[in-house]
Amino acid sequence: MKARLDHFHAAPELMKAMVDLEKTVRGSGLEASLIDLVKLRASQINGCAYCIHMHSREARASGVDQDKLDLLPAWRESSFFSERERAALGWTEALTLVASTGAPDADYEALAAQFDEHDRVALSLAIGAINVWNRLAIGFRSQHPGKGQAGT
Repeated sequence: MKARLDHFHAAPELMKAMVDLEKTVRGSGLEASLIDLVKLRASQINGCAYCIHMHSREARASGVDQDKLDLLPAWRESSFFSERERAALGWTEALTLVASTGAPDADYEALAAQFDEHDRVALSLAIGAINVWNRLAIGFRSQHPGKGQAGT
């Protein structure tokens, strides 16, 4: 599959705003490993190979165990995830699939039990950002590195 467009080259000022949002979310106080799990889970739901490739590597680099990464699609059935991670992953799924979920009260209540108001906003921005990145990567057919290429 061939890339359709290099969005960083086509609109650098717009992409700078996205990169700045990423830096702000990363500096929000949320754990790097939690942000990585959220980004990876949303990317799995959206089927974004570019972002799955990137965020699985970032999650390993931030200390997330491979067994946990392997079980991420089935996090509800796994004992590897903390209550805080479960709340974040539930909220990730609710917002990523918001057209069908409507962001249920139960998911929000689980979130509120684990995160203060500031962190709920930060997490929601992280989820929104990865969904934008997924749409850019999928829409413009961004290619993840292959075997033997840089970054693999």
